[in-house]
Amino acid sequence: MGRRRGRALALGLAALGAGALAPLSPQTPTPPRGGGFVITPRVVTLAPGEDTGWHHHPGPLIALVASGTLTRTLDDCSVEVSTRGDTVVEPPGAAHVHIGRNLGTEPVVLYATYLTQEGSPLAVPADDPGCGS
Repeated sequence: MGRRRGRALALGLAALGAGALAPLSPQTPTPPRGGGFVITPRVVTLAPGEDTGWHHHPGPLIALVASGTLTRTLDDCSVEVSTRGDTVVEPPGAAHVHIGRNLGTEPVVLYATYLTQEGSPLAVPADDPGCGS
């Protein structure tokens, strides 16, 4: 998927969840529920040197990197680096554990949109799959 189309998709999903393209904050309320699924927009910020811890998502996640450089180690120990303007798509399920890190000098800011079943958490902590980190 092209960078522009991916960005449009992430922003479009965020708009669905937020009702508009207004700035999101960690205090953004969960949107109305319906059909057993919940679309939840969040702004995720990682300070320099911070990481997310190993985790997976019960539902798909689409995020736009708004600033900084996000370094992710995936379940197969491969590393993906995403910078400002890139779209990150994380598939659901325990088979897709990963960790996100900010190895840079400026904050990483992600505009993330989660699609989950009603009552599911946005993320589930997981063990390092043997990547040594």
